[in-house]
Amino acid sequence: MSKLYKSRTDRKICGVCGGIAEYLGIDSTIVRLITVLLVAFAGMSIWIYVIAALLMSTAPGYYDYD
Repeated sequence: MSKLYKSRTDRKICGVCGGIAEYLGIDSTIVRLITVLLVAFAGMSIWIYVIAALLMSTAPGYYDYD
């Protein structure tokens, strides 16, 4: 199984949702929608996203700065 990384290519803010989507093999839009719904309606704190962004390492490899 692959390791969980922040995405280098599929990022909107920090790449956390993109990395989770790559790890699970699903579309990143689904992960982003679930995250927004959990924050808005289930009381999940935005701090969980911030902590994940700080703790998750970025995927190794070439980074395109476009």
